[in-house]
Parts: sequence; structure tokens; C-alpha cells
Amino acid sequence: MHLRTATERQKKIATIITFFTIPLSGFMTDVYLPSFPSMAKDLSVSESSIQFTLTCFFLSYGFAQLFVGSVLDSVGRYKPLLISLAALFVSSLAVTFTDEVWLISFWRIVQGIGTAFVVVAKRAYFVDVYDTERRKHYLSYFTIVWSCGPIIAPFLGGYLEELFNWQANFYFLAIYAALLFIAEAVFSGETIRVVKKFNLKKTTKLYRVMLRNRAFVLGILILGLAYSVVMVFNIAGPFVVEQHFNFNPVVIGYCTLILGISWMIGGILSKRFNFYPFAPKNKFAVIVQLALISLLVLLSFNFDTLYVLIAFAFLIHICSGFIFTNYFTNNMIYYPSNAGIAGGLIGGLLYIITSFSSFIISSSGEIIDTQDMGLRYLLISIPLAIAIFYALAVQLKRLKKRKLIAE
Repeated sequence: MHLRTATERQKKIATIITFFTIPLSGFMTDVYLPSFPSMAKDLSVSESSIQFTLTCFFLSYGFAQLFVGSVLDSVGRYKPLLISLAALFVSSLAVTFTDEVWLISFWRIVQGIGTAFVVVAKRAYFVDVYDTERRKHYLSYFTIVWSCGPIIAPFLGGYLEELFNWQANFYFLAIYAALLFIAEAVFSGETIRVVKKFNLKKTTKLYRVMLRNRAFVLGILILGLAYSVVMVFNIAGPFVVEQHFNFNPVVIGYCTLILGISWMIGGILSKRFNFYPFAPKNKFAVIVQLALISLLVLLSFNFDTLYVLIAFAFLIHICSGFIFTNYFTNNMIYYPSNAGIAGGLIGGLLYIITSFSSFIISSSGEIIDTQDMGLRYLLISIPLAIAIFYALAVQLKRLKKRKLIAE
């Protein structure tokens, strides 16, 4: 069945399924975060070994997005989507049956690739199926629904860990993927309007042009670093909350839920201040973030409590969400006629940068208390501030050059 020629009822059902599919990437990355400490203990491995499983997912998810869009344009969306959901089901079950961390890392790589196919296919769904007005209507909900994954997943994962064990998180992912597979197989269908022949030469040429645009590349770097600030808590927070502050996985889930909401608030504030000058608002946000992190480090000498850590992390993450949304919107308008390829490049490099940042965080030594967390935030936020000020200087230089040419 091709959904372009389907009845309104069939389209409505397929659209509901799509909205349940969109948060999948958030579930894949965040549902097992509260289980990090118990996984390290149960598998008798270091904290960094468990953190590396998340890095593996980000790396494969990032690299896959660089080519997934072109593949889906040439073979269609539906079959690759079903294959990917089946792969996610099998890999999630496989994780529950192994006690080798290197094998878990391998299956996380498989999941990163599978998730990339699912996310990119569903990102194109509304463009494929609906025309202008209805497309805008549904796309306006896309970011909100996507945000539900990182917010709900760790909250749910904390309870699954507390009631059962760390494997329960992956059983949940397997069941979720299986239900989506059945729903897609029964109620959905192909959505692509026109199949395009895969043209590696053309895609490579476009990537080369985009990567020569210094402002565009700096924008991607800023996106990666802004998201990496959030990853400080996701990578190290569960261990600090459970081992230093002696709280259970449910509390870890609540902490990550609160910080997920703060990221969403940052995005909402970005839209609220959309008409304010681009440079001043981003300079202000990153300066505020650095000031908050510095204050957190200073206060940690006398106030090493979970409440202080979460309160400051909440404000720090709002700043990152604000900066991220500003630069994501700004970067997407560089190449409007090649938005799909530009989006794939942005998404791919964003997660590759995040994977390297995650590796640096997990390899930077023991992260035991509030002060260690503050220093790791500083480790990412300082390069972010440098990148923002440098990017804005480059942008200003380009504007002055254009003005001189015009005169």
C-alpha cells in the first residue's frame, strides 16, 4: 500500500504510529542511563566501559545519518524501516543474553544504525504524505513529540531497574520495537513520492561544498558541544547520584526527567526570543552558562549535595537548549534547496562530535562528586564559548565584506 493513495482513515492511523515512532531515538539512548551503576557492578567492568556503550551508539548513529537519507531516497522508506525495526528488536534481546561488555557495545552500534534509518524515514514521512498546510501542522508537533523520548525514557528506566534489573530496559526496547514493527506492517506502507537514483558523486560534491562553508561547519561544532554539555550528566550523573549521594535508580530517573524538561525550556525560550539579534543572545547565553558552572564549582567546596547539583544543572541545560535551538535553526537555512542532505550532515556530524565528547568525559578520570561534575561541565562549556565567539566573529567579518562589496 502507498500512503499517498490511501484513505484518510489509513493515513490517520499511519500518522499516529509515526508519532509513537518519533521518540524511539530518545528511548534508545536514555532508557538505560539509570542502570549504568548496576550494569558496571553486574558485569564486573569499569564505569568508563559502560559509558562507552553509549558512545558506540552515538558514533554509529552519527555516521549512519550521513548516508541514510540518500539510501532511503533511492530504495524507498518502508522496507528499510521494517528491516531496521526488526534489527532493533533482535539487538535489544541480544543485549539481555550477554554478560560481555564488548558484545553489548557491538549491539549498540547495530542499534545506532537501525535507529538512524527509522528516524530519517519518519522525519521524511510528513513531507512525503501531506501537502503544505497539513505538513506544517504536523511538523509543528515533531520536536515536541521527539522531546518526550529523552524526558520519559530515564524516568521509566529508573523504575524498570528498581523493580527488575538492567536487562528490563532492553526487554522494554525489544517490545517497543516489536509493537512498532507489527503496527507498521499491518497499518502503514510506502510514502516516498519519487524514487531517486542513488548518486554518490552528487552527494559527495554537495557535502564538499557544505564543509567548505566555515560558518556552517562552526555551527555544527557548536551544536555538538551544546548537546555534549547535556551529556555530562547523562554519562557521569547516574554514578554520582547512586554511589556518592546514595540514592536509588528511581531518583536517577527523576533527575534526568527534570533535566530533560530544562532542555525543552531552553528550546521554548529560543522560540520566544526568535526576533532578538542572533549574536548578543547567544553570547549572553554562553556567558551565563560559564558563570553558572564556575559558581557551581566554587559552591561545591561547601555544598556537595544532590539538590545543588540538579538546581545548577537545570539552569546550565536551559542555556544549552537555548543555544542548540538557535544554531540548529540558523544552520538549516544555509541550504534550503538541499535541506535533506544538509539535515543529514548536521545530524551526522552532531552525533559524531557528541560521541567524541562523551568519550573524553568518560576518560577524563574519576567523577565522584559535585565538584567533579562542575569541572566536566567546564571542560565542555569553555570550548563551546570559544566556538561561539569565533563563529560570531567569522559571521561579522563576512557581513562587513559583503557591505564593502555592495558599496
